[in-house]
Amino acid sequence: MMKRVVLFLIGFTLIMGFVSTNAQDVLKEVYTREHIPNKNPVPYAYVREADVMWAKDIYRIIDLRQKQNLALYYPLKPIGDRMSLVQLLLHGIDNEGIRAFSPEDLKNEFTIPMTRDQVDEAFEAGIDTLKVPDINTGQLIETVVDKPRKTEQVKQILVKEKWFFDKNHSVMKVRIVGLCPIRVYNQLDDEGMPTEAILKKQTFWVYFPEVRPILANHEVFNRNNDAQRISYDDFFWQRRFDSYIIAESNVYENRWISSYSQGMDALLESEKVKSYLFNMEHDLWEY
Repeated sequence: MMKRVVLFLIGFTLIMGFVSTNAQDVLKEVYTREHIPNKNPVPYAYVREADVMWAKDIYRIIDLRQKQNLALYYPLKPIGDRMSLVQLLLHGIDNEGIRAFSPEDLKNEFTIPMTRDQVDEAFEAGIDTLKVPDINTGQLIETVVDKPRKTEQVKQILVKEKWFFDKNHSVMKVRIVGLCPIRVYNQLDDEGMPTEAILKKQTFWVYFPEVRPILANHEVFNRNNDAQRISYDDFFWQRRFDSYIIAESNVYENRWISSYSQGMDALLESEKVKSYLFNMEHDLWEY
């Protein structure tokens, strides 16, 4: 009897080892992806204050519903190592020590730190108590549920940029300063049903130079070629996103275009600021 038990254990161990070895041999790709996971962001060139002839703060919106920006919105749930932009930023806040800053500070977006609980609150996540019917009695009973973050509601990204002319290199440059995911969702009525009213809520700010390392280590989906994907950092560095300007630094406490223009007038004002940036670079050259 004892011999049978020993033989059974030996056979079971061999089988489990064989299965484990085969599981390790199963690769998702025909090759090992090493470039993006081990990539470092391209460092910024040093800029002297004396070389900056002109500078301007610009705020723009990246609408994730635009076809060119869909790679930032999907997947709605992580697929292996592949995550959407907001999921990646939240992963960095939860696990990589990335700091989140409150959007309530309208003058400087990086002065009021946010805790993880405050980030969860911005996404209506956390512990909640709901009344659900009991499967046996049919009576309503209180049940504690864990509400996930509503990341699928992030439809826009607010971007703060610094445009400046570097006379040392005689070129207009732009650097992203911060990113702020914006939830776009339907307002609920008293019965909890969605209405036609659309609400927009800024969730948190991240300081872009601080998140560049994690952005450089994760791929952006390429719809045309799975073997030629770039990192999120490259995506922003090469400015492959589609966006429109909503504000520039001004004497009116950096007011947004939407505060004095609506509809077509707001779009024309946005194009006016865009043309101003182009003409400024053109006018700084001497012929």
